[in-house]
Order: sequence, then structure tokens, then C-alpha cells
Amino acid sequence: MRFPLSPRLTGLCAAVIAAAALGLAFATESWGGLVPCALCLWERWPYRVTIALGLLAAVAPRALAKPLLAAAVLAILTGAGLAAIHTGVEFRWWPSPLPECAAPRFTGGSIAQMLAAMPARPAKPCDDPTYLIPFLPISMAAMNFLFSLGFAGLVARSLFGRPQPR
Repeated sequence: MRFPLSPRLTGLCAAVIAAAALGLAFATESWGGLVPCALCLWERWPYRVTIALGLLAAVAPRALAKPLLAAAVLAILTGAGLAAIHTGVEFRWWPSPLPECAAPRFTGGSIAQMLAAMPARPAKPCDDPTYLIPFLPISMAAMNFLFSLGFAGLVARSLFGRPQPR
């Protein structure tokens, strides 16, 4: 593949790749039975933003497509940052910044009151890593971090790379 691609084609490719990443996350939930934690759900937002920015760049004039793609690179790097935070939480290097990641605490009251205060669906703790590939000891958060860095690099290379002679 020749780099850099046109800004419109880069936008379309970025949208498709981001949609595929989101699709994989939803597939692991639906078919794999994996339960996402609160940080996992936050890590999906940059992909949604990238899909929107990529599609806009695919139809926008060339002068507007490049700033949209630069914003997409920043969104993808934000996703890498979220994945890095999540990976650190999984390794217990630091606590999760989200209160949803902590186990619920019940104080006092009757058993009926405690049961009523429990969430409808149990949440997965953010410090419990999920491994997609059994023989590969890399969590999904760490894979997302590595994927996001590579994805951002590809879009940035296409956007800022030197055109090759034809």
C-alpha cells in the first residue's frame, strides 16, 4: 500500500478500522460472554469519535479533511491513554480513577435494604484483567493500548508522511 493515502481515503479507512475495533469489543461481549468493566466502556468512546471524524473527513473538502484527521489521531491517542490507565489499574500500579470500578460498600441496615441497594447487574472489577487469547498473557486493555498506538501511527503517517513519487 502506498503512503500517504489521500485524506478522504484515510478518513474512510480510519472509520472502518475504528468500527472493526468496536465490533470486536461487542463480539467478545455477545459471543464470548466477556463482561466489560467501566474503564472498558470508556475506552470505546475514542473509537466512536474516530468513526465520526473519519466519515466526515471522507466527504469533506481536502482543506477540512486534514484537520479532521488530525483530530482523529488525537482521539485515538486519547484511547491509548485510557488503555494505559486501565492497564496500570490491572497491574495494580494505581487505583482506578472511576468510582464504578470499586466494589459496592454496604453499611448498616437490614438484609432487605442491602439487597435493594445492590446494582441490577454485577459489574466487573476494573483491576481484573480479561485475556482474549488464552496462550497470550496480554490483557484486552494492553492489546487496546498497543493497537491504538499502531492505529494512530498509521493515520498520522498517512496524514503527515511525505508523498512518494509516482
